[in-house]
Amino acid sequence: MKPNAASKAKPTGTADDHSAVPPGMSKPDSAERRVTELELQLPPAPTPVGVYKSVLVEGKFAYASGHGPLRSDGTFITGCVGLNLDLAAGKAAARQTGLTMLASLRRALGSLDRIDRVIKVFGLVNCTADFKEHPQVINGFSELLVEIWGPDKGVGARSAVGSNSLPSNIAVEIEAVFALK
Repeated sequence: MKPNAASKAKPTGTADDHSAVPPGMSKPDSAERRVTELELQLPPAPTPVGVYKSVLVEGKFAYASGHGPLRSDGTFITGCVGLNLDLAAGKAAARQTGLTMLASLRRALGSLDRIDRVIKVFGLVNCTADFKEHPQVINGFSELLVEIWGPDKGVGARSAVGSNSLPSNIAVEIEAVFALK
């Protein structure tokens, strides 16, 4: 987060507003249709490896537990950003984490069309102590959600932080909260 960014009011429609639809992108009316149009390949929804639910639905919200970058072949993208992964590889791992989370949400909800909007994203980056570009890594996840739900409903509150290790040496771990229709 930029210092003092919250104290500066921005007029509606600015680049930071995220409510304007980018040129060439229609406002999505179906998340499932967007997944098909974008030819996204979701990996198999992972099974919890501990005592937790991958997705918990409570009232009008779906809480997605921490997900990692699971590939379709069942392996994870592993490594430390700033050591053996560069920024682009970290961002790709965050995008893959998004695909993994979409698979879990689809399994739990029956359809991604049940999701109205993104509420909150919390991203952890497995990185070196001197790595400073955590937000750019987690953008891989956030940009995927914008492709599916658009620049208004696909963007929520977000935190992106570094970690000195993550389970099984995965490159990123991300959890999120979604509002349901």
